[in-house]
Amino acid sequence: MDTNTVKKLIRLNQQFYQTFAFQFAETRQRLQPGVIKMLEMLPSQAKILDLGCGNGELARQLSQREHQAAYIGLDFSLELLDVARERIPKSPHISFAPADLSDRDWPSTIGLQPSSFDIVLAFATFHHLPSRELHRQTLTNIHSLLTPGGSLIHSNWQFLNSPRLRVRVQPWGTIGLTSAKVDPGDYLLDWRRGGYGLRYVHHFDEEELHSLAAETGFEIIDSFCSDGKEGNLGLYQIWEKKA
Repeated sequence: MDTNTVKKLIRLNQQFYQTFAFQFAETRQRLQPGVIKMLEMLPSQAKILDLGCGNGELARQLSQREHQAAYIGLDFSLELLDVARERIPKSPHISFAPADLSDRDWPSTIGLQPSSFDIVLAFATFHHLPSRELHRQTLTNIHSLLTPGGSLIHSNWQFLNSPRLRVRVQPWGTIGLTSAKVDPGDYLLDWRRGGYGLRYVHHFDEEELHSLAAETGFEIIDSFCSDGKEGNLGLYQIWEKKA
């Protein structure tokens, strides 16, 4: 994917989450079953970095469970971060910060130190990053932030498993692109709550994720599907940082 297309898709998603931040937050008032399953596995003393924290529901759940170590939630949407800060009781352990994962140097830009987190979470986040190069870049940054043997826990939307969501796929011509300009597995989905919007989404499969893990120094420890009526709308994986 060429640089101009990457930038266009990033701007599209930034505009979407700025315009529909509050409508989106209203649809995320509870955690997905797969996220809850992962949450129950988190050690209470683990230092956590949450990428794409959105409205802060996961942080709220951690607070209720009296998580004892540092949690930092990152999101590029200032509007969603405002929602998160309003919802979460003040805690010495929980903080939020703006960060753009498409920026190659985002860890240093916001002052994160190498090997400073036991767990990095990325629920429904990677599928909004366009291009294989950006996927590798982001995973390399995550690898550097994890402690030895630390874990990346993530999920990716499997919207093609849903006939209801399949009809939300829109032609690339809607935003002046063609299928030749984007990567295999890339889609444009519409939004109809509180107005009409468009989002870029990449549909990951297990083979692609396995390849990315191997390229960026991770080992896949677990993989399962969850969420939705059929239990197949989210692909969850646990990756462990290799030495």
